Amino acid sequence: MVGAMATTVAGWVGIAAELPRFVDVRANSAGEMQLQLSSAAGYNSRLEASTNLVDWSAVYTFPSTSGVQTYVDGDVRSSSARYYRLTQLGETNALTGDHLNTSAGDVVIRPVNHASLVLGWKDAVIYCDPVGGGALYRNLPKPTLVLVTDVHGDHMDSVTLNAIGAATNAVIVAPLAVFQQLSSGLRAVTRVLTNAAVAEIQGIRIEAVPMYNLTPSRLSYHSKGRGNGYVLTIGGKRLYVSGDTEDIPEMRALRDIDAAFVCMNLPFTMDIVQASSAVREFRPRTVYPYHYSSSDVVRFKQSISEDSGVEVRLRKWY
Repeated sequence: MVGAMATTVAGWVGIAAELPRFVDVRANSAGEMQLQLSSAAGYNSRLEASTNLVDWSAVYTFPSTSGVQTYVDGDVRSSSARYYRLTQLGETNALTGDHLNTSAGDVVIRPVNHASLVLGWKDAVIYCDPVGGGALYRNLPKPTLVLVTDVHGDHMDSVTLNAIGAATNAVIVAPLAVFQQLSSGLRAVTRVLTNAAVAEIQGIRIEAVPMYNLTPSRLSYHSKGRGNGYVLTIGGKRLYVSGDTEDIPEMRALRDIDAAFVCMNLPFTMDIVQASSAVREFRPRTVYPYHYSSSDVVRFKQSISEDSGVEVRLRKWY
């Protein structure tokens, strides 16, 4: 059973603009629920879901733009009943994206571009591999924590790190190879982690995990031990950021991952066959294909069978 409920208003009184409303709610061919909503420009809106009409959880925060926006919900396949409602927020520049509900508040997941993403949790704002110049991040909150995976320019860019205020606002976590290429100002706020090292920063457990190539013809791209993937534990939930890697044994051995960001692009990392094989083995609750360039992520999603228990979320990275 699926139901779309009435719109509510949070944290604001007397809004004259049109409230967000459902335009269409229907199941797609994959058994997911496709929801379309319309809202006026100026205020963020939030999609919430419930299985009992009593307990509601945030699912997605939408940008404050007018027009029809679409959200595809794969969680509906694991629920006998699921209800939706829209809330108009009093905020005009909230961090937008998927919500991962934790025991200590939601993590908001915001793709930026290619390998760059932003995670928001309470007062922490985590930038992963911020590159591309400061303009990409102008409307996002300043980082309190920056994770850098490797030395390549699509993962590490000192110009961007300086533009986002990393040297004054944040702690940077990076492998030694990255640290050695940073300026003295950025080095001063950087904590070096080697593979298998663990740190706790701002209430977030950070484990550095290996990322490297396996295929003989690709070994020169990413050597074992140079770069880091990361497993973050936030409010009891575990998030995995793969960095540039193939389907290495350390990835396949991961367990209890709630959200995984898995790369796939040739010739530098792996193809969608390798990626889907690894995902079906370590079985994250949700996987986001990222760092995929021209890879066929629709086919990747199709290759993850519905009975695997893994939800594949295709988001806008380019």
